[in-house]
Amino acid sequence: MTLLDGNALAGRLDDLLGWDATASGVRCTHCGLTGLLATATVYASPMGTVVRCRGCDAVLLTVVDGPDGRSWLGLSGVSAVEMHRV
Repeated sequence: MTLLDGNALAGRLDDLLGWDATASGVRCTHCGLTGLLATATVYASPMGTVVRCRGCDAVLLTVVDGPDGRSWLGLSGVSAVEMHRV
């Protein structure tokens, strides 16, 4: 397992969402900490990616890619995402 910061998610989330979500603020459901997704702790493995809160280590989101081109994005630990409209 590789330990990274949230910036490692930039390309993958852009592929899935169509925008760079690492520059967005998120709020942890568990402890209420808010901050840029880029500052979260990322654990990457061949099975998928787990993103954890830097304040309480709770799971913020998960990304799993299937062999058939499908992907699953879970936001179980995120209570809010700040997005800037242009």
